[in-house]
Amino acid sequence: MKVLAHPAVQIGIAAIAGLAFGLSVGEWAANLKFIGDMFIRLIQMSIVPLVMASVIVATGSMNGAGTGRIALRTFKWMLGFSAVAAVLAWLLGELIRPGAGMVFDGELDSELAGSADEALGWQETLLNFVSTNIFDAMSTASMVPIIVFSLLFGLALRTQINKTGDTRVLTLIDQIQQVVLTMIRLVMYIAPIGVFCLLAALAGDVGFAVVTSALKYLGATLLGVLILFALFVVVVTLRTRLNPAKLPGKLAEQTAIAITTTSSAVTFPTVLKNTVEKFGVSQKIANFTLSIGLTMGSYGAVLNYVIVVLFLAQAGGVDLSFGQIAFGMGLAILLNMGTITVPGGFPVVAMFLATSLDLPFEAVGLLIAVDWFAGIFRTFLNVNGDTFVAMLVANADDEIDRDVYNGTKTMIADEIDLEELEGAMARADDAD
Repeated sequence: MKVLAHPAVQIGIAAIAGLAFGLSVGEWAANLKFIGDMFIRLIQMSIVPLVMASVIVATGSMNGAGTGRIALRTFKWMLGFSAVAAVLAWLLGELIRPGAGMVFDGELDSELAGSADEALGWQETLLNFVSTNIFDAMSTASMVPIIVFSLLFGLALRTQINKTGDTRVLTLIDQIQQVVLTMIRLVMYIAPIGVFCLLAALAGDVGFAVVTSALKYLGATLLGVLILFALFVVVVTLRTRLNPAKLPGKLAEQTAIAITTTSSAVTFPTVLKNTVEKFGVSQKIANFTLSIGLTMGSYGAVLNYVIVVLFLAQAGGVDLSFGQIAFGMGLAILLNMGTITVPGGFPVVAMFLATSLDLPFEAVGLLIAVDWFAGIFRTFLNVNGDTFVAMLVANADDEIDRDVYNGTKTMIADEIDLEELEGAMARADDAD
């Protein structure tokens, strides 16, 4: 019965049991939702300190050249795959036409309509990437301003270390990161219970109708996710020359958490740990790339947002010009860079896209009903795509331990000595 002790198996069993229980008892299952919400909150409360510590340690541990080159590689892969996701979504949207024939016959939430009126233009969106008060950004979990602050703090810390040789602040922040990771591991012991309650409440509330109301929309999103996932695997295999047959087992745990919580943020600690311990990516590369990917690496979200644009246009009989489609793609990528990666943001994102392109926002009601399923597809690609990008970035600097990947060597994420890797990083920079 060893297999039952695996966290991914336990979570999978809990998910199936939760769905079955919710469908059998109906609305009563909503009484369990608070337990699932408590589990999510226990994870979420650790995200801000974990992201800040990870980015600061990753940036502060590298010299200036290393930081710039690692950042350039990270952004290159992330923005490149995001652009591919947007183009693929456009092609699938035109081929499948998910919004054709859809008819909206429900009332739109007045609060949701109000959110659209508050949607910001692109200048304000970019301006809000920088916060005037980092503590306010931390209190609202505004991830982009937090990452910008952490990058600048890490660069300043690296400069100070170069001047004084004093690494005590870096060591302290590194220890904070390890403590938060340990706290996350403790919380994950109750993951099966939290997942059971979350899915039981959902199934009891909406039943089977959530699956059938927008099948073509979900199908287009799923097909796009599978194509992009396959592209990731091909690119990683060609670049790293690692055996792709080992990927399913290594991705199982983080995939199970991603598709049951539909949150890249909640899955982030597991992704960070697995990328080091199962894929052999160095701690510094994993810290930097995955922390950036938490906000900028939402490839599934980009794909889904572009499909939403086409869905709304087709549902309202609106013919979009090429310029409008390109603008929609740009908005999708911009939203990917600036949206908090926790469940619940989709309705406002959809309204923002609708109002920005003068699309019939009433049809958003059709998408909200099935967003939990679309969220599964988005999050699956988001979290696994971040691991793939970390592998690609690490491969360029020879920062993948192939023995760890092949299972002949064990690596524990919280026991990696960051100072031991500084020489290897510097040599990789010189090789470039």
